[in-house]
Amino acid sequence: MKPEGKKRIWGEYQKEIAGDRYFYVRSCVRQNFFPASEKAFLRIMQSELGKDVYENAAHTTCSGIGYHSDVVPFDTAMTVIARQFSLMTESGYENFVTSCITSFGLYSEVLETWHHFPEVLEKVRGYLREATGREFDLPKNVSHASDVIYKFRDAIAAKGTVRLVNRFTGKPLQVVEHIGCHYAKMFPSKGIGGAEYPHVLIGMIEEWGGEVIDYPERRHCCGFGFRQYLVQANRGYSISCSRKKFESMAPYKPDFILTNCPGCPMFLDRWQYAIGEMEGVTYGENGQGIPVLTYEELAGLVLGYDPWDLGLQVHQVAVEPLLDKIGIPYDPDKKFLGKNGEYLGKPESPSVLKCC
Repeated sequence: MKPEGKKRIWGEYQKEIAGDRYFYVRSCVRQNFFPASEKAFLRIMQSELGKDVYENAAHTTCSGIGYHSDVVPFDTAMTVIARQFSLMTESGYENFVTSCITSFGLYSEVLETWHHFPEVLEKVRGYLREATGREFDLPKNVSHASDVIYKFRDAIAAKGTVRLVNRFTGKPLQVVEHIGCHYAKMFPSKGIGGAEYPHVLIGMIEEWGGEVIDYPERRHCCGFGFRQYLVQANRGYSISCSRKKFESMAPYKPDFILTNCPGCPMFLDRWQYAIGEMEGVTYGENGQGIPVLTYEELAGLVLGYDPWDLGLQVHQVAVEPLLDKIGIPYDPDKKFLGKNGEYLGKPESPSVLKCC
């Protein structure tokens, strides 16, 4: 494609990202698997950048997994989302930020539906009023939390203590970025760069000193797929999708994988462990797996946060080789301490220590 054509397409996929006063909603999946990532987001936004980020303790799941699994009807999902917006309205905020990619896709779908079919919006207002007595305003701006980190990537770099550079070679780290399907593929205009040129993670990686790897299955799904994973008999499809990506990226020797979706880091991390246990195959250097990070974890590392405060000890693939490569100090014993400082013990399985 000619450069001017790329510029035109790129221009069509820019989006407004609010600069302050965010109503923040968490992810049910991330709360279970990577809860420290959301804690890191709040710390970065509030303590490092001085932004007003508010979350209401009464907010709930968006119902997205149930909706996409054909368990929750669309009218119910829209009413749940209307309640989320009512909490935002009552709190005096207009800029809605969600931690979850599935939520981001569903919020986008609901808002697009209401835009094109205002009678549906009025029907949902009636549902919410009848069920809860609440009213709501539509958000002025809706962003995913990765959009917000992207917006302030240069400020994070300015405050950072490390760069994404291999301290042994002096060369940029080689990074695979994986975009959640519900971020860029459902409503391309809602994500930075759309489905053709999703830039939200690329921008972070390049700003912080790394280099992005292109590889054949770069835009292939991680394999989560609610119907694939929730139905036990279909889980072979899920792991086969992840395996296809690993085999495609392995020849390019990535130093780590960066994601912006709750499900993707879970599957790209855990399936490496499963493949290692079942087949003895690993895809990283020296018999190790390829570390998988969330964008908040990566931002926290750049800012010099303790890796274990970021929750990296809950990953199946060991992160220590990556930390050593960047030159990030860490206490190896703290990895095995509980939240109250109690020693939890190291894993007993040699295979877990070897491949993960």
